[in-house]
Amino acid sequence: MRLENKVALITGASGGIGRETALLFASEGASIICTDVNDKEGKKTVKLVKDAGGEAAYKHADVSKAEDCAAMVKFAEKKFGQLNILFNNAGIMHHSDDNAVTTEESIWDLTMNINAKGVFFGCKFGIPALLRAGGGSIINTASFVAVLGAATPQIAYTASKGAVLSMTRELAVIHARENIRVNALCPGPLRTELLMSYLNTEEKKQRRLVHIPMGRFGEAKEIAYAALYLASDESSFVTGTEFLVDGGITAAYVTPE
Repeated sequence: MRLENKVALITGASGGIGRETALLFASEGASIICTDVNDKEGKKTVKLVKDAGGEAAYKHADVSKAEDCAAMVKFAEKKFGQLNILFNNAGIMHHSDDNAVTTEESIWDLTMNINAKGVFFGCKFGIPALLRAGGGSIINTASFVAVLGAATPQIAYTASKGAVLSMTRELAVIHARENIRVNALCPGPLRTELLMSYLNTEEKKQRRLVHIPMGRFGEAKEIAYAALYLASDESSFVTGTEFLVDGGITAAYVTPE
């Protein structure tokens, strides 16, 4: 049991990476707090965890709101007595997110509020809880586009994930002597509802696939396994990293002919 006696809070737990991570963490002994704005699917994740023999509870939280993030951390400590792992995973990729000329300010603000400010709020309220528990691991979901540009324009999303990556590095340095590790998990293109609803034509899908040496989209569970490593004591000397799980896309990013 790689996470025995640990408590993990996972934002964006209603599906995709969040749900797969909740199930995997629970199978490794962690007690899980699932948060999301999609209460129906978030509660379904909790049920799936419990049906598999794990411990989990649900808390509604809009990560763009400070009061919701404070409440989810308080709920985790009240429910399970401590917080050891914080997975700031909630994110948005809006269909109207495009290039700098055509993207509306409202789309920019919405994306930044969830993807960047949400991570800030998670850490703002989560770090004191981790300190009360004697330390722990923070995992922030960034993206390969935080390292490279995107083939399909998505200026707000790319900028927000760049913010997550730089924030992660600073937090890692600041809290390194406090037994708190902070890492950015950078997935490549995944076959999740979030991305597939954005790449909603075969042409858009192929524009991404042509860049991936493995020739396929990743699966949410493959990212969950990477998160498990970062959450566990096996990664005790790992902090401030951009942990790329991308099928090789950042090693061979070329423009299609």
